[in-house]
Amino acid sequence: MTDANTALHADATRPSRREQILQAAAQLFAERGSRAVGVDDVGAAVGVTGPAIYRHFASKDAMLAEMLLRISERLLEGGTARVAAAGDDPMAQLRTLIAFQVDFALDNPALITVHDRDLGSLADDDAAQVRRLQRRYVEVWVDVLGRVHPTSDAATNRARAHAVFGLVNSTPHSAGRLPRRRTAALLAAMAEAAATAWNVP
Repeated sequence: MTDANTALHADATRPSRREQILQAAAQLFAERGSRAVGVDDVGAAVGVTGPAIYRHFASKDAMLAEMLLRISERLLEGGTARVAAAGDDPMAQLRTLIAFQVDFALDNPALITVHDRDLGSLADDDAAQVRRLQRRYVEVWVDVLGRVHPTSDAATNRARAHAVFGLVNSTPHSAGRLPRRRTAALLAAMAEAAATAWNVP
């Protein structure tokens, strides 16, 4: 099982059994789709019986909800912290946000795939919570972009942010074709170009 999807771990060097289960589930959900994966499949991937999974999660849907909530929380917390640590220069704030998003995408390709494909499978309350967290993360970007583009309105900067997400989060389709360092540098340069593009008349 891959060591990717580090956003699921409190300590990536020592994942708990619960986190190992989530990591295995994320990889399987990305490969097959959550509806095609059974609890027994997840158990086999981490070397436990299916029933043992229920000591950690009430259902497969609970695994999906927790993994999508965790990554949404990590993005919001991580993005907010990095902006705060970047000082007062708007471009420094933007570059640290871009680097954070690029690292997240390269380290968590299965989670990006699961999010894109299976968010609609969540229960309504869980999906609403994920979307609230994601909207708050987008607004971190909008605030920074508003300082980079002081004459742009929020809607334009929101479109810029989503353009960057679309570019960077395409990595599940291209990861591995270049060495990671080159991929990260390329994505960061392209994301900065997208984020700093001027207003379109």
